[in-house]
Amino acid sequence: MSKIAEKLEEMGIELPPVPPLAGLYVPVKQVGNLLYVSGQGPTVNGKPIITGKLGTLSIEDGQMAARHCLLNALSNLRNYLGDLDRIKSVVKILGFVASDIGFGQQPKVVNGCSEFLAELLGREDGIAARSAIGVNQLPDDIPVEIEFIFEME
Repeated sequence: MSKIAEKLEEMGIELPPVPPLAGLYVPVKQVGNLLYVSGQGPTVNGKPIITGKLGTLSIEDGQMAARHCLLNALSNLRNYLGDLDRIKSVVKILGFVASDIGFGQQPKVVNGCSEFLAELLGREDGIAARSAIGVNQLPDDIPVEIEFIFEME
């Protein structure tokens, strides 16, 4: 079992099934040693596990959604790489947060993903360059969508 898989098991986390494609794209695109992961939402089998906008939803709800976006990204990476231990570090996170007018805590929401990555990969490899952007609407009324760039060994 890989170190990342062991860490997930220690944390009591099982990766969800690889999400079905929702359009014409690839879930992971490799360029050199970089892995670009298409935007992931908080879904299981293509169905949202939470819907709505932050401001109506709590920051904790948003953080849970952001964490689930990461789990879907890891499922896609495991499917692509075969072994999550080929991941060296996370380079960049771009988080989109569906927000009510007046909600300005997008960085706190995306922290749900960032904190989990830091715990999983360690601070040096798990903390990325990052943007957290408020948007009016996301597909299927999901509250968060996150795309990633990972460096692989």
